[in-house]
Amino acid sequence: MLNFPSRMRLLDVNAMLRRERDIQRASPNDEVLKELDHKSASYAILSHRWGAEVSYEEVTGLMKMDEGGRDEVRHRAGYKKIIKTCEQAIRDGHELLWIDTCCINKQSSAELSEAINSMYQWYRDAQVCYAYLHDVDETAFPAGPDHSKFIASNGWPEWFLRGWTLQELIAPKEVQFFNKDWVSIGDKSGLAPRLERITQIPYGVLKDGLESSSPSVAQIMSWAADRKTTRVEDRAYSLLGLFGVNVPMLYGEGEKAFRRLQLEIIRESNDYSIFAWNPTVKAPRYGSVLADDPSYFGACHNIRKVESDTFVDYLIKYIDKNELGNLGNESKLRKAAQQLSVFVATNAGIQICLPVIPYPEPPGITYGPDSSPVFKAILACSDSYGNLITLDLASRGPGFDRTFSKGELVKTPPEFKELYLTHHQPADPWHCGPTLIDTNVSHHGFVRCGSFPRGTTGNIITLSSRADLVVIIYVNYSTKSRFAVGLGKYYGREWVHVICDEQSDHKPWLSFAERAYNAMWSACERHTGTMPNSPSEDFIKHAHLPRSVWAATVVWGKSGRYNSNVTVDIKQCPGCCVTPHQWMIRSAHQCDPDGTSGQLWQGGTACLERRKQFEDIRRHFYTILNMHQPVGTETVQSHGVRQTTA
Repeated sequence: MLNFPSRMRLLDVNAMLRRERDIQRASPNDEVLKELDHKSASYAILSHRWGAEVSYEEVTGLMKMDEGGRDEVRHRAGYKKIIKTCEQAIRDGHELLWIDTCCINKQSSAELSEAINSMYQWYRDAQVCYAYLHDVDETAFPAGPDHSKFIASNGWPEWFLRGWTLQELIAPKEVQFFNKDWVSIGDKSGLAPRLERITQIPYGVLKDGLESSSPSVAQIMSWAADRKTTRVEDRAYSLLGLFGVNVPMLYGEGEKAFRRLQLEIIRESNDYSIFAWNPTVKAPRYGSVLADDPSYFGACHNIRKVESDTFVDYLIKYIDKNELGNLGNESKLRKAAQQLSVFVATNAGIQICLPVIPYPEPPGITYGPDSSPVFKAILACSDSYGNLITLDLASRGPGFDRTFSKGELVKTPPEFKELYLTHHQPADPWHCGPTLIDTNVSHHGFVRCGSFPRGTTGNIITLSSRADLVVIIYVNYSTKSRFAVGLGKYYGREWVHVICDEQSDHKPWLSFAERAYNAMWSACERHTGTMPNSPSEDFIKHAHLPRSVWAATVVWGKSGRYNSNVTVDIKQCPGCCVTPHQWMIRSAHQCDPDGTSGQLWQGGTACLERRKQFEDIRRHFYTILNMHQPVGTETVQSHGVRQTTA
């Protein structure tokens, strides 16, 4: 662990307010910041969502600016927030205050790195933390989710969706919440049951801190699964204090920051739950045993660490439950289990000793054309019911990759083996997935509110090259309608699907996302089979929105050799469909003499009215395809359309 100095720069609250009261006569030499040892200083601290903020240079150089520049700074929302925080601190008897926007000289990379690595300690040691909720108007803390007001943050104030505010909620002993007008609306202690519902952080952690309950690595990661940061690296850096580790700041490294965080946790801990991401194996991701980002731990709220001295007891129950035969020498097994207390990250992989059970040959996996040995490894962690968490491993040269098996285990007791687990994800030209084009849904009141089982950034959806699925959820809060678009791969082939929510229970969108995911993943082979084989063919699906004349439509088409586009829109439904329908459009298909396209109806001939409706939707969908045709290509005027039921 790196050791950083304990000194921090703090606002002198009295000096700041004195300067503000008499701004015309204030001296450029008046100092408003002090550098002190945080262990001996008594100070308040602010937690907030960044907006139009004021920097360290602007706070210290305010009186050296001309009047126009000074007025511009003082009229910013961020400056007014500093003054209001100072006024609250004075009322509470605090003369020193720390605010991340103006108390760090971010021009110094060394100072910024020191501050980020020390931030958890600074929040933990503060006398009080003021949590400013800029988007709350009411004089009381929200009693429940309000999806119409907090559209982009799952129904709660945006503060609860930000990455940095996680440690700012957990670390301080006292947290006071304020609305946008600086009216107190509650504190962490009194609001703990509600905060637990919002954040899924256990009540005991909120009341007594991390040390009180020793949550597993996977549990802590799960609290950050749905949180967002402006910089992708900050999804990792904002978690350093929660795990008690330090890493150098390398802005520009992207998702590698989260990999470095996990390796540092491994060096400091022997918690096997760090490998337990995605414990239900809903979206298999092959290769590295380390997760790509915190969203991979979204289903790990109840994963618990199992200590090495009790692990064998759990293992015996696992063997009996799965009828894996006679255990053999129990004392030998307990001696082997002592090796669980140590695993080491090396350049060859993560050196670890795990009990493993082989899959029979040939393995029933979707890994690839080779038939490498595949094992089920049993981890020293369990779910809330005491069931041990497992992961499948495939031999790849000297190491083992995470894989996904559908085969039956060999009925034999587990054997402890020393393994090297892959901790880097190899470069893969097929790793990037389709580009999502969904701007038109907003014209019909729909918003993209999230994705499952992991978060997405931007419009390029990353998919594993072998088998994967990401479900994007769209919601219209005024009509209480929502639908899910599934973007998946199976045996390296892309597929798409769309499902509308038939239930009106108004449960959180994550509940619908999980249902949609399970339905799509269980039928991924069938969905893949409906996709076009030719790169010149485009593919359309639509699903009827319940209690309306509208349908959610999805248009899939190739864009270059490796890439594809998926266009999502809302259009009037062509008829009384119940299940999703799909069309395949071929370029340069011969038309019938009457000018209509040739049709292959799934159930034989169709009535004239239905034929007319279908021709209308064919023309409408081809208009969409023309809108997305690359510049310089020639529009083909004749097409063939095939309709089947998805």
